[in-house]
Amino acid sequence: MTSSAAQRTIDAIWRIESANLIAGLARMVRDVGLAEDLAHDALVIALERWPDTGIPDNPGAWLMTTAKRRAIDLMRRSKLSDRKYEELGRSSDLYTEHDLENTMDGEIGDDLLRLIFTTCHPVLSREARVALTLRLLGGLTTDEIAHAFLVAESTIAQRIVRAKRTLSAARVLFEVPLGEELKERLSTVLEVIYLMFNEGYTATSGGNWIHPLLCQEALRLGRILAEIAPTEPEVHGLVALMEIQSSRFKTRVSPTGEPILLMDQNRALWDHLLIRRGLAALERAQKLGRPLGPYALQAAISACHARACTASETDWTRIAALYEALTRITPSPVVELNRAVAIAMAFGPAFGLQIVDELTSEPSLKEYHLLPSVRGDLLMKLGRMGEAKEEFERAASLTHNAREREFLLKRTAECAANVSGNRGGGRSARPN
Repeated sequence: MTSSAAQRTIDAIWRIESANLIAGLARMVRDVGLAEDLAHDALVIALERWPDTGIPDNPGAWLMTTAKRRAIDLMRRSKLSDRKYEELGRSSDLYTEHDLENTMDGEIGDDLLRLIFTTCHPVLSREARVALTLRLLGGLTTDEIAHAFLVAESTIAQRIVRAKRTLSAARVLFEVPLGEELKERLSTVLEVIYLMFNEGYTATSGGNWIHPLLCQEALRLGRILAEIAPTEPEVHGLVALMEIQSSRFKTRVSPTGEPILLMDQNRALWDHLLIRRGLAALERAQKLGRPLGPYALQAAISACHARACTASETDWTRIAALYEALTRITPSPVVELNRAVAIAMAFGPAFGLQIVDELTSEPSLKEYHLLPSVRGDLLMKLGRMGEAKEEFERAASLTHNAREREFLLKRTAECAANVSGNRGGGRSARPN
């Protein structure tokens, strides 16, 4: 295996295994920042050895074993050990040194769930909680998190560093809270799981359009939360949203990895078991008798697509109304952009373009690639190919995802071909 191929393979393994690795180490050392450092130490060793020795049969276990040994060595020889053993002695899980050797081999509770509640502790600001959790559980880089939130990478990096220091200084317990404390942290936990899922559903960067394993992990955590907090409608709303969205995975990319848009997907291949689970979760949220929150409303939007046997049967008028409700409770330029798409589908591209044009002056969307992408699509439908081409070119320059860039450049080429054809006396494209 070449060094570049080994690097790509190790990067992929890290994406898959890092959250479990950090969570297991955090239970062991009771320090999230230290757990991440130990995990990265194991990664560095893998980068040094695997290109020569080859990838182990179970790379996750190899990384865990390596990190565990470094943790034990650290606890044996550093001054930190006294405080750590003292903390372990006070905790409900009493470990001896022999226990520390074996604590990683059997899971006590759900470490990932403990980690997410730890990183969402109220001692941190909301922004810090989200950034740190996405970094540790989602395996996202600071650049990817910054891109998702439309802020500077340095801002995200500072938040993460400060958050780890704060958790360590406060000696936050590595546990799932109960009662009112659970409710207090729930909204941030839901937000992070939602963002994890979104990153898996449409990757902000890299060479793959989707990361299904990240979505599966987010869905698993959501299902566990629904058992822990069964009377919280937004928990069921988020689970419903993820179940329905997950049903489309087989149809979202071509065999060679190119993106397939929703309206072009083969709906016969959607996973109808996941759709039924999602609709049932949405019904549970509705039966709790409280106004639908943002996750339940998004689930209701996804349900409109799931219930339509063909793309032409989609109830875009209802979707537009649901987006209108969503803008009232969580107003944001991104939600407004989605509403514009629904308006365009329900009432024609000219109406949608009018809303999109109003968003072009929004500072937070200046580097957001989906704004010119949506605008290009609407212009294309209106037959304004030259303008559409410019928008797709700009969108391609802004995206960090290689597959999405290829897709946008193909649309650029389609527009260019139409412009050239019109100059040669060909017919202009008609609105869809």
